[in-house]
Amino acid sequence: MTTELRRLRNYINGEFRDAADGRTIDVINPATGEVYATSPLSGQADVDAAMEAAAAAFPAWRDTTPAERQKVLLKIADAFEERAEDLIAAEVENTGKPVALTASEEIPPMVDQIRFFAGAARMLEGKSAGEYMEGMTSIIRREPVGVCAQVAPWNYPMMMAVWKFAPALAAGNTVVLKPSDTTPASTVLMAEIIGAIVPKGVFNVICGDRETGRAMVEHPTPAMASITGSVRAGMQVAESASKDVKRVHLELGGKAPVVVFEDTDIAKAVEDIAVAGYFNAGQDCTAATRVLVHESIHDEFVAALAKAASETRTGQPDDEDVLYGPLNNANQLNQVSGFIDRLPAHAKVEAGGHRVGDKGYFYAPTVVSGLKQDDEIVQNEVFGPVITVQSFTDEAQALEFANGVEYALASSVWTKDHARAMRMSKSLDFGCVWINTHIPLVAEMPHGGYKKSGYGKDLSAYGFEDYTRIKHVMTSLG
Repeated sequence: MTTELRRLRNYINGEFRDAADGRTIDVINPATGEVYATSPLSGQADVDAAMEAAAAAFPAWRDTTPAERQKVLLKIADAFEERAEDLIAAEVENTGKPVALTASEEIPPMVDQIRFFAGAARMLEGKSAGEYMEGMTSIIRREPVGVCAQVAPWNYPMMMAVWKFAPALAAGNTVVLKPSDTTPASTVLMAEIIGAIVPKGVFNVICGDRETGRAMVEHPTPAMASITGSVRAGMQVAESASKDVKRVHLELGGKAPVVVFEDTDIAKAVEDIAVAGYFNAGQDCTAATRVLVHESIHDEFVAALAKAASETRTGQPDDEDVLYGPLNNANQLNQVSGFIDRLPAHAKVEAGGHRVGDKGYFYAPTVVSGLKQDDEIVQNEVFGPVITVQSFTDEAQALEFANGVEYALASSVWTKDHARAMRMSKSLDFGCVWINTHIPLVAEMPHGGYKKSGYGKDLSAYGFEDYTRIKHVMTSLG
């Protein structure tokens, strides 16, 4: 007996469609390793159709008032709350995440973020009109940029889709959004929900692979390309977009330093860092996976962290006692395993370091100590449930180690010394610095990094402004 696979479809100009040439991709549930759906493998014809729809819808959507766009976004937020169980079910199949944590940790912030951008639509600010030249009055206009080509990642398919479409729509842009090829289900469901609220063509979803994303970015229609993904993907997007000078918004990888000083409450720090490192299987570019500990408490801290790892559970989505589910796909499992397999002789696996079971892509919570600054696992993003630990001697060396990577997204400092915390927050070269905590986000505050972590901001008024352009209008008073 065979079970018929679910058939996912693109959403273009207010209707669901297969890929123009009929090609599909198998979609695998990472908790089982089994195919549960097929998704369109969209080509140039599909990208053309989506861009044409978004371009046609743009003038009317641009000309809606902020109040009208706010009302639409509030309806979307309400609809997401009403369809929460359906969204959770789709996301769990996408990712294998725990059901309970998806319900408590993703749906509420997603809805809150949509409502934030609904309010932001009515709060654009600029310089006051004035006479900066005799006989002339100047005013500043904030305008939407146009059609936005957006590519979302597989680690938080629903939430990252919200981070993309909500500010874009609030500012008056139209959207063509592509989910990852491994996690299209929840985004296609979002299209069904949003499509019942917005005018046709305002919000479009096309599924596909890397080549589909490339075709979107290289298409002449979009005025902006936004991607959350790997550094390699971001560099390719920036290069492609440069050919016709598109605006680019990049949220890429991270390698967050977690700097633990000797006056830290070790038990509390270990508890919080373990959660921030292992949540979502460590598949988070802000995850607390690179810990730097003062030498005086290093051994005690490592022992406590290894114990916390041994008590942390991974497992199936319906198990309410697990902190995280599987890695997203077979390639990611191989990548994480490869980092451990290639560890240098001076490194020591204090906990974990192995796959869990033979069904799905589960990996044990892992702690690795004895590492040096130039080790591969310290310098490169693992994107898995692996926490590395290094020792430092003083504040200067802690900063040297913390800043000594190519990423610059997020960081944290753990100390009771306020002055030290302020010095560290000033000198840490990262877009976010948490003090005595790690990973909380709020809609009102910006998220984004420097260096190879990309540029542009998600969330906050800064993220909203990224989806607008500035126009100077000057009029003669004569």
